[in-house]
Amino acid sequence: MRPIDLTPEELRLGARPPMRTGPIPYILVGALVAVLIGIALLVTTSSQVSDAKSEVVKLKHQSRAAEKQALRLAAYVQFQRLREARMQTIASLADSRFDWERVMRELALVLPHDVWLTSLGASASANAEGGAAGGSQLRGSIPGPALELSGCATGHEAVAGFVTVLKEIDGVTRVGLEDSELPENKEGSSTGGGSEGGSGEECRTREFISKFSLVVAFDAAPVPPSEGEGEVAAAPTETAESTASETESSESPESGESSEGGEG
Repeated sequence: MRPIDLTPEELRLGARPPMRTGPIPYILVGALVAVLIGIALLVTTSSQVSDAKSEVVKLKHQSRAAEKQALRLAAYVQFQRLREARMQTIASLADSRFDWERVMRELALVLPHDVWLTSLGASASANAEGGAAGGSQLRGSIPGPALELSGCATGHEAVAGFVTVLKEIDGVTRVGLEDSELPENKEGSSTGGGSEGGSGEECRTREFISKFSLVVAFDAAPVPPSEGEGEVAAAPTETAESTASETESSESPESGESSEGGEG
């Protein structure tokens, strides 16, 4: 007998059987996996955002607390600055102090017997009060301490000698002679002895007496601070405290809002 193969023809050729369900289940499984991954990423991101927001709120509270503490301590900082400014002012005044007592003592020692003074002015700066009446151009050109001397001497030679001995005073850097004049009317000057007992400005009672005016400069001495430079502001403790209280009162509504938002 001839054998007969009862196997279906498609199986005979080695082909696989067709899929009964098709590709739809695989597509659904892939979509489900994608959704799960998206949900996981969303949850992770939202958690990170929440942590960042809570960190921001915490940092804001810390910043406000630090600002309040800084305002409370501002009075001490300003007091320290005030103390340093006053110390600098005191040091500047001490450095710029000039020893006029020593200068007058040395002037009395070097004053020649043939020279007598009718006017003496001493000033610490060109703008300071206390100089000779009317001032002079030479004094205006000297920024530091200076002496303004006026008087008479027995001739121009005596005036020149007086200028020389003035340079021996400790601290004197230069001596400027403004004028040295003999009496113009010799006859009138010989009988003018009464003028010395009057105003005292005219000391030329003889024809050989010369009237002089000079300025003694101490350029090496420190110049004292002008008016307003050594002044310091008043203690700002009350201002700092009032500012701190105002800031706290202005920030109190914000803190209340933040606490309400936290409770909600």
